[in-house]
Amino acid sequence: MKVLAFNSSPRMEKGNTALILLPFLDGMREAGAEVELFYIKKLDINPCLGCFSCWLRTPGECVQKDDMQQIVPKMREADIVVYATPVYSHGMTGQLKNLIDRMVSIASPFVEVVDGRTRHLPAEGEKGHQTVLVANCGLWGMENFDPLLAHIHAMTKDPPSEFAGALLRPHGEALRAMLKMGAPVNDVVEAAKDAGRQLVRNGKISLETLDTVSRELLPIDTCVQMVNGQFQKVIDQKKK
Repeated sequence: MKVLAFNSSPRMEKGNTALILLPFLDGMREAGAEVELFYIKKLDINPCLGCFSCWLRTPGECVQKDDMQQIVPKMREADIVVYATPVYSHGMTGQLKNLIDRMVSIASPFVEVVDGRTRHLPAEGEKGHQTVLVANCGLWGMENFDPLLAHIHAMTKDPPSEFAGALLRPHGEALRAMLKMGAPVNDVVEAAKDAGRQLVRNGKISLETLDTVSRELLPIDTCVQMVNGQFQKVIDQKKK
């Protein structure tokens, strides 16, 4: 089984998104999957030109010569694709959006009607894959993931792929701080790793495991005080 993962956090392995993504990928490796991880910050990916050349002039191939030339073939071979992102302005990072926009070459220009809505067909010869979202948010509540989830769900319908689940970590900065303090939050990291094992071995992730990844770490009022206190501390230090 081949897994292709993208971490779109500009902070890469030092960001809060990696706290969930890396153990998730480790679990997949433990279950026997071949995992390849890309940090989008390190890739040269231009925005889509909207020229339709990959549909009409050079089917399946973009006219732009950048790092998507190595990514698209790997996407075509992948059994599971993992998109990891912090929540920026209620959605994914711009870097990840650029990559997803450029994946238009694996879709067909032709459309069909399913359940009363139109969608693109996969390009001829393209195989399907499972899609997983890993996302971190600095704000406290799960509702902050709703716009991002809606986007990913829509994306997996056009062209169709199987949505295999979302590992969502609200108040993610608190997880990092509590891990450093030795607080009892290792179950969150272990659940992320177990989610990877489950997906490879069973083809799905249990809701109980996903709930543990997302579980409340501290009350909302405490979270607000912690966030505001940390920012105020930095601001005060810069004034000195």
